[in-house]
Amino acid sequence: MDEAVKAVLAEYDARRAREAGLSREAVRTMTRDDFLLEVGPDTGRFLNSLVKGAGAKHVLEIGTSYGYSGVWLAEAVRTTGGRLTTLDLAANKQAYARRMLAKAGLESFVDLRTGDALELIPQVADGVELVLLDCWKDIYVDCLDRFFPKLAPGATVVADNMLFPVTARPEALAYRRAVRAKPGMGSVLLSIGSGLEVSRLRGPLDEDL
Repeated sequence: MDEAVKAVLAEYDARRAREAGLSREAVRTMTRDDFLLEVGPDTGRFLNSLVKGAGAKHVLEIGTSYGYSGVWLAEAVRTTGGRLTTLDLAANKQAYARRMLAKAGLESFVDLRTGDALELIPQVADGVELVLLDCWKDIYVDCLDRFFPKLAPGATVVADNMLFPVTARPEALAYRRAVRAKPGMGSVLLSIGSGLEVSRLRGPLDEDL
């Protein structure tokens, strides 16, 4: 990881620290969308390692937000010779993400698409090798149903916020049941970050196992 990427991740860390130190009065004037609410460094490193370890070239992120996880994923696809497609409904968040990706020297490896994920997913090319699902939890299952037919054999799907926040638990449980019911999918819950459901679609190399 080069110095430009490290500097951008440090900038995100500084923003996270500033937001954590806000007074209650300041927080009351802000909405949920004003906060970074990123996956965190442990999950970022995990995603980066997954992409590099698999040599994944076609990576899909559902929920760009302010671009933190996108930096980790984009740095990985730069190494694998691939490309990240990232979707988000909020144009202002994607504009922030684009600026950060440009600072990190990673913008050319990313396709940012703004709009409703449920409408955008069908437009994504087939053969997706890794998916990060980190949008509004009440559409996780609907997103799964749309991207599942596009997965390449052996693809990995990572869904965030499976353990925290607790308020998202019903939607998290619904997603976990849904992904484990998909044909050919194996899945495990990991206590990394806010909790990750990591699922893998059976591939040709599994036939001999």
